[in-house]
Amino acid sequence: MIYTITLNPAIDRLIKTTGRLTRKKTNRVAETEYDLGGKGLHVSHALSKFGVVNQALGFIGSGNRTLMEAILTDKKVSHHLFVEEGASTRECIVLLDETDEGSLMITGDGFPVSEENHQRLIRFIDRHVTPNDSVVMAGSLPPGYTNAKLKEILAALKRKGCFIACDLSGEALCLAVELGVDFIKPNQHEAEELFSGQRLSLLEKLRLLADKIDYVVISLGRDGCYASRNGRIYRVTSAAVHERNDTGAGDVFVGAFMAQLVQKADFQTMLRYAVACAASKAAKQNCTDFDMSEAESLFSQIIITELGDDHRVIS
Repeated sequence: MIYTITLNPAIDRLIKTTGRLTRKKTNRVAETEYDLGGKGLHVSHALSKFGVVNQALGFIGSGNRTLMEAILTDKKVSHHLFVEEGASTRECIVLLDETDEGSLMITGDGFPVSEENHQRLIRFIDRHVTPNDSVVMAGSLPPGYTNAKLKEILAALKRKGCFIACDLSGEALCLAVELGVDFIKPNQHEAEELFSGQRLSLLEKLRLLADKIDYVVISLGRDGCYASRNGRIYRVTSAAVHERNDTGAGDVFVGAFMAQLVQKADFQTMLRYAVACAASKAAKQNCTDFDMSEAESLFSQIIITELGDDHRVIS
């Protein structure tokens, strides 16, 4: 079983305007769509599209619970979410226009999570997660949710001996590295923050992270990624697509990677699926969709090269 944990879920509201979105003029709405928000929930959706059994864990506000659960049902995401009474799940606004030149995202803060619900999540982990499971923790922390609470969750997972994947940022990412999780996926800026003040190249930082963590991916966005496994470093180029909305592409990367991991694919196959599915997602209008056939058709564009200790190509 794969569990995903989304501490700060969201409802993404996509608003597409007619013509080009322009400041200082009236922009008229062409269409509106509600979609799944929150990185861990996006990962669950991607896993489900691969046919991988998973369950989404996290918190949900009672105020708009009906809408959120309708979206989860529509996206076929199995879930066990703890309800915060008197709160509403945050809305994130994604603005698009008919030029299809990319999106603009405005995120909400979310609601504070009670100690009672935090402990409910810990108890669920203690009772249900096994050493054979994998757990993906992804996304931002809710308002007031301290790193000490995050550490409690990660420590509970470490006690279980399960595979732990983290797509976090800032101090939360630092904590994941400190505790020695199994997978991280920072972007270039987040990787640099981990070594603040140290004059190291990106690949030197990758090698240092790889000494502590089995699977390290440093995302370069539309340019692909660097990745490490078993002391071997790879440069992965992405496929060329017409980008419409890159929101959620990184989450699809994680979902596709984890799907291949549990299916015991080799590392290069994991990377190829992850990069291709993320590219397919970026070409779609909403925040979750990607096309498996389209992704597989992009494989030939994805180049994976191994880099030696001197950072030169060796294969």
